[in-house]
Amino acid sequence: MLELLRIRNLALIEDAELEFSPGLNTLTGETGAGKSFILRAVDFLMGERMDKKLVRPGANKATVEALFVLPDGETVIRRELSAETGRSRVYVNDVLSSQPTIRDMGARLVIHTSQHGQQKLLSPAFQSEILDSFLPDQSLPAEKNDRLAALNDVLERKKRLSEKFKDLQKQRDFLEYQRKEIDNVDPQPDEENELEARKKILKDREQAGECLQNALNVLHGEIGLLDAMTLLNREMEIIARLFPGFDEDREAIEELRMRLHDLDSRLRRGPKDFDDDDPMSLDDIEARLFELAKLKRKLRRGLDEIVDMKTEIDDSLSFLDACALDMKNLGREESEAAAALKETLAKLNRARKKAAGELAIRIVDELTDLGFSEHVKVHFDFDARELYPGCDDMRGRLMWVPNPGQPAQPLDKIASGGELSRFLLALVTMRGQDGREADAAPSLIFDEVDAGIGGLTLNSVGNKLRALADRQQMLLITHWPQLARMADRHFLIKKEVVDNATYTRCERLEGGEIKCELARMAGGGEQGAALAEKLCR
Repeated sequence: MLELLRIRNLALIEDAELEFSPGLNTLTGETGAGKSFILRAVDFLMGERMDKKLVRPGANKATVEALFVLPDGETVIRRELSAETGRSRVYVNDVLSSQPTIRDMGARLVIHTSQHGQQKLLSPAFQSEILDSFLPDQSLPAEKNDRLAALNDVLERKKRLSEKFKDLQKQRDFLEYQRKEIDNVDPQPDEENELEARKKILKDREQAGECLQNALNVLHGEIGLLDAMTLLNREMEIIARLFPGFDEDREAIEELRMRLHDLDSRLRRGPKDFDDDDPMSLDDIEARLFELAKLKRKLRRGLDEIVDMKTEIDDSLSFLDACALDMKNLGREESEAAAALKETLAKLNRARKKAAGELAIRIVDELTDLGFSEHVKVHFDFDARELYPGCDDMRGRLMWVPNPGQPAQPLDKIASGGELSRFLLALVTMRGQDGREADAAPSLIFDEVDAGIGGLTLNSVGNKLRALADRQQMLLITHWPQLARMADRHFLIKKEVVDNATYTRCERLEGGEIKCELARMAGGGEQGAALAEKLCR
C-alpha cells in the first residue's frame, strides 16, 4: 500500500505531501490544476523518464519520495532529478539503487491505468499480452521467449559465419599469396632488432681486432716499444749504479717494462668475450636485414605486424577449411533450437486457446456488471505469426459484439472511449482477483478512467470501483462527484498564484470541505449544492 507521497520542486509543485489511506483515495480539481502530474510523479518514482525542464525554476533538483507498507515491512523509495544534467538517482531505504531494480519492484507496488492505457488496449500486441497474463502457467511465455532468443542466437552466429566465409573465400587467393611471401622469408618475432644487435656486436669486434693489431704493432714494430724499453732498462741500471739519484727512475722504467710485457701477453690472447661464436657473418646479417626490409616494403607493414599477420592468415585459411564442419554443427544446433521452440509454442498455443475461452466469459461477466448489455459477447481470434518456418506464434486479438445481430469486430474498430474505459476497468478488476491479501496487492491508480461515461453506466462503474477499492488501495482522478463521494479520503488539487509565482497545492478535504468540492464538481450554484447534499447523505 502507498501510504505517503511527497513531491518537492517538480513543475508547479514546490512541496506537497499526500498521506493516503487504504481503500479509495480520490484526487479532484479543475482541469489543468496538476492532478495527473501527481500520478506522473509516481510513474517517475517507478522508473519512468522525466525531462529536466520539469524541475521547478530556481531549484537544483526535484525529489519524489514514497513510503510503501508491505507485508514484509516498510519500503521507502526516493528518486532525484538533477536540473543541471537531467540524470536521476534512485534510493531504496536510503541505499543507492538502479532503475531496472525499481521497475521490477514497480509491478508489485503500483498498477497505473489511464487514457493512455485505453489506447494501449487497442493494440493487438497488448491484447495478446493481456491473454498471456491470464495463463495458468506463467512460465510458458517466458520459456517461449528464452527458446526464441536461443534460436535467434544460433541464426545470428550462422549468419556471421556465412558472411565471414563468403568474405574470406573472395580473398583466399590473395591470402595464400601473402602467406607464401611470408613463408619464403619466415620472419621471427623481434628478429630485426636481434639482427641489428648482432650486427653491432660484430662491427664492434671487427673494430676491436684492428685496434689489437695496431697495439701489437706498436709493441713489436721496427722500433718496438718492448725492445726499446728493455734497452732503456739496461742503460738505467748502469746509470743508477753510477748515479744513485736515478734509482727511482730505474725502478719506474722496470715497472713499466713489466707492465708492457703483461699487456703484450693479454693483447695476444685477446679479451675473454672476444670469441666469435656467431654462426652468421656480418655479410650474412646484412643480407638477412635486406630480405626483411624487402618483405616489409612489399606487404607495407612492420615486421611484428607481419608475424601477427601470418598467424591471422593461417587462422583464416584454417577457418575456410573447417567452415563446412562448423556450418554443419550450427545447422544441427538450429534444428534442435527450432524443435524446442516448436514444442513450447505448441504448449503455449494450446494454453492460450483454452485460457481465451475462460477469459472471454470472465470479461463478459465484468462488462455486464459495468452496464453493458446482457447480450454483449467477447471472444479471441488468433493470428499466426511465423517466428521461424514451422513455428507459429498464435497471437490472441480481442473481438466483441456489443449488440445482438452485429458481426464480431476488433475492439479498436467499434469501441467508444467510455466502452474502452470499462473494458480497462474490467481487466484490472480481474487482475486484482489473484488471491493475494489486500496489503500485498499493488496500489491501483486510475487516471480519469471514467471518461466518456455517465448516467446509469456511471453508477455501475462507481460500484465496481468501490468494490475493487475494498480489496486493494486505489487512487482515482475523477471529474464526477458521484465517484468522488465514495472516497475514503479526498484530496483537492488546485493552482494558486502568489507574488507572480504559480503553485500547485494538494489539500486533504474533510466534512464540509468535501461537500463544497462536490458542489463545484456538480456545476456549482443551487443545483450543484443540491446534488452535493444528496450525495453526502
